[in-house]
Amino acid sequence: MLDFMNITRALSDENRVRIVAALQDRELCVCQIIDMLQLSPSTVSKHLSILRNARLLIGRKEGRWMHYRLCDDDGRPMVSDAIAWVLRSIAADPQIQRDRDYLKTVPTDPAAMRCG
Repeated sequence: MLDFMNITRALSDENRVRIVAALQDRELCVCQIIDMLQLSPSTVSKHLSILRNARLLIGRKEGRWMHYRLCDDDGRPMVSDAIAWVLRSIAADPQIQRDRDYLKTVPTDPAAMRCG
C-alpha cells in the first residue's frame, strides 16, 4: 500500500505530471526542466525529489548537473503501469502539447545546453 500511496501523491501535482510527460521520450537536465516549468530551482528540485522517492524517476549526475529520466522496467509493475496511465490520460492536454513544442527547441547535445 505504501508504494501506491507514494505514487499517487507524487502524481497529484500538475507540475510533477508535466515533468513525467516531458521525460516520456528523453532524459532532461534539471536546468531544462526549470526552463520548461518556469519555476524556481528549489521548487523544481522538490518536485523531482518527490518523483524520485516514488521511484517514478531515475537521476544520474554528470559533472555538476543532474539528469532525469523515467524509471526503467525495474520489476515494479505498479510504477510502469502508473506512468503508462498518466501518459495516456494527458496525451491530448493543451499544456502537455505546449511543453512538447517547447522541448522540440531544447538542445539534446550537452555542449549546447544553457546550464550554468
